[in-house]
Amino acid sequence: MRRRLIQSTLAVVLVVIAVFGVSLVIVETRTISESARERVRSEAVRLAGIVDSRLIVDEKVTADILSGQVTEDRYAVIRIPGRPAIEVGDKPEGDVISATAPGEEGETVTVQEPRSSVTQEVARTLLIIALVALLAVIAAVLLAVRQANRLASPLTDLAETAERLGSGDPRPRHRRYGVPELDRVADVLDSSAERIARMLTAERRLAADASHQLRTPLTALSMRLEEITLTDDLETVKEEATIALTQVERLTDVVERLLTNSRDPRTGSAVTFELDEVIQQQLAEWRPAYRSAGRAIVSSGKRNLRAVGTPGAVAQVLAALIENSLMHGGGTVALRTRVTGNQVVIEVTDEGPGVPEELGARIFERAISGRNSTGIGLAVARDLAEADGGRLEMLQAKPPVFGLFLSRTPPQKPEDTDRQTIR
Repeated sequence: MRRRLIQSTLAVVLVVIAVFGVSLVIVETRTISESARERVRSEAVRLAGIVDSRLIVDEKVTADILSGQVTEDRYAVIRIPGRPAIEVGDKPEGDVISATAPGEEGETVTVQEPRSSVTQEVARTLLIIALVALLAVIAAVLLAVRQANRLASPLTDLAETAERLGSGDPRPRHRRYGVPELDRVADVLDSSAERIARMLTAERRLAADASHQLRTPLTALSMRLEEITLTDDLETVKEEATIALTQVERLTDVVERLLTNSRDPRTGSAVTFELDEVIQQQLAEWRPAYRSAGRAIVSSGKRNLRAVGTPGAVAQVLAALIENSLMHGGGTVALRTRVTGNQVVIEVTDEGPGVPEELGARIFERAISGRNSTGIGLAVARDLAEADGGRLEMLQAKPPVFGLFLSRTPPQKPEDTDRQTIR
């Protein structure tokens, strides 16, 4: 591209120089020739006037007297009637420029100048024109190189940016080049880079959330299947198989919920449901794990409460809190339910050392963990709670108390609001 820009610019300049340069040479050549003829003619008229003035007063007219009146490199011949011709200067050889002027006393004065002097002047003029043309070509080449670099370098840079995007590096470069068209392309590439970065972040987040959220149901399902393999009691097998099927349904719900949140975290399918059913389900799923750890998990508080939310999402939030207590807490884990205003609160607490002071309010941030864990369980749990219009908070650090707040009033539908307005 650089070569084409330079060549095209140079071609334009050469065409302009050829068109205007040739015209200028022709005009200057004619002007110089006409100027030389006019000088010779003026010289002849001047000498004729000098001769007339001397003849009128009967003074001598000789070559010595007129030699000082003739310009160097010129030749003059004065012819006076009845007298021999008077020659002043050296007679030029070859082609000459000649002019003759008559005098009032009947004499004639002829002045000649060698055409070589005109040729030399024309050559000097041509040399000046050629130097100017050369300077114009050099300036054009420099300007073309500068413009080529100004256009080609940004294009190369934009190509590298596009290649980086294609290779999986979505960092925007935020470079601008002072050319509106190129800046527009850079804006589009930066916007694409930001969108790709958000998409990659969402995909990585989905993968991390799925890994974390599926680990616990899979572990519980594995424990149920192990119990099935270790017993010969048909009733126990049926009971454990039924629980395993329920856990499989939970796995399906977890996957669907994660995919829904990855597309739009605000999307929810909140309904009114029995809170006791979700709590008892979690107790049944987690008791084997707590028994294996020599600990207990219990529930207390008000019964027969109804809350608004997505049962699967609430179960995932409680599972994250229960798992957090199993990994980081100690003693008995208690799930307490209570009512405050128009909200149902599910508190999850244990008898462990609590949340370290250095974590504090950052406990819900991703990659924040008190031990060697992923640090995304509580962050995902808070996202799930907020997606259903609830909230998850740490009510107390030592001993740890986490509260899941759910509304008791179903969200008003838009058509209901419209009906009230009409009334």
